[in-house]
Amino acid sequence: MGNHIVLGLAGLWPRSRLLGPNMVRLPESAVKRGQAAITFDDGPDPVVTPKVLDILDLYGAKASFFCIGVKASNHPELVNEILRRGHSVENHSNRHPGGFAGYGPSALWRELQAAQATLRDITGRSPMFFRAPMGLRSPLLEPVLARMGLRYVSWTRRGFDTVSQDPIGVVQCLTRKLKAGDILLLHDGSASKAPDGSPLVLSVLPVLLERLAANSLAAVSLPVACDNDPLR
Repeated sequence: MGNHIVLGLAGLWPRSRLLGPNMVRLPESAVKRGQAAITFDDGPDPVVTPKVLDILDLYGAKASFFCIGVKASNHPELVNEILRRGHSVENHSNRHPGGFAGYGPSALWRELQAAQATLRDITGRSPMFFRAPMGLRSPLLEPVLARMGLRYVSWTRRGFDTVSQDPIGVVQCLTRKLKAGDILLLHDGSASKAPDGSPLVLSVLPVLLERLAANSLAAVSLPVACDNDPLR
């Protein structure tokens, strides 16, 4: 009983490594290069994602987008645009199910494989990284990831930008003790609204990118940070 409780609590702690490998920071090689990673979950969103891409272009920054399979299938041109602009497209499950952490091996395989196939069919490339819906995972997930050749990623810090309406507070969460090697989590899908009614991420992202530049940090995609950029 005690072991089951420990495993259950570990699954509710997104940055835990008790259930298998979990990238919460970039590798040392990326730290030495002064790199950090901005990651976006729950897209693509036909309204928000193009504006996020424009902001990233304005600052010369690259990022990784953890896409939901069914959303990607509805907006394949947007998924390809993410890739065309030099960012990476990663796996965030097929349907983003609320009960994902309780799935058995077969259900986990179907959920991840469906998203993997969709994203590969759209882009011609298989995602290399996976992040669980809401960061909650099962003890049974790691063997499935290993079979698919996917690497699990959580984050160093998140801004809670799906619930907060305070852009300043979100920026403060993301930039507290900001340093090379950080993996930062925002959302282009499921974005909360700022007081003016605009998607909060659009207010947060420019300030975050300015903070990175002020600290001489380069925003890069996860494949680049991990030295396995398919374009190299």
